[in-house]
Amino acid sequence: MSRLVRFGVSLERQLLERFDKSIKHKGYPTRSKALADLIYNSLVEQGKMEGREVVGTISLVYDHRKRELMSRLTRVQHQFHHHIISSQHVHLDRHNCLEIVIARGMAEEIEELNNKLRAIKGVKHASVNIATAG
Repeated sequence: MSRLVRFGVSLERQLLERFDKSIKHKGYPTRSKALADLIYNSLVEQGKMEGREVVGTISLVYDHRKRELMSRLTRVQHQFHHHIISSQHVHLDRHNCLEIVIARGMAEEIEELNNKLRAIKGVKHASVNIATAG
């Protein structure tokens, strides 16, 4: 079990008031919980999850009419089939689709899957959201 560590933080009063208002609006029970989430999210963004098992969602927006796009997306997903838990395909309009891929594995593997999907010609937008697996 991890041990909690107390530490002091000095902030400008106005910044702290804005922070308190923001965390109250978001429903945080304490400043500590809000700060822990901020630190965690910062570490994830900086790639500090390397070497850890994670879960992630990869969101893709693309025009399904692009030649070979669907087969390329499928081919990459099959290469990573042992990491993909689920995927969902949503029709946004006549031409654009949203695909959400839920994957589990080492952080580097999920990032590699995201990068391969993002690099496929015709993918308009790709983003990944990574969280610890437990």
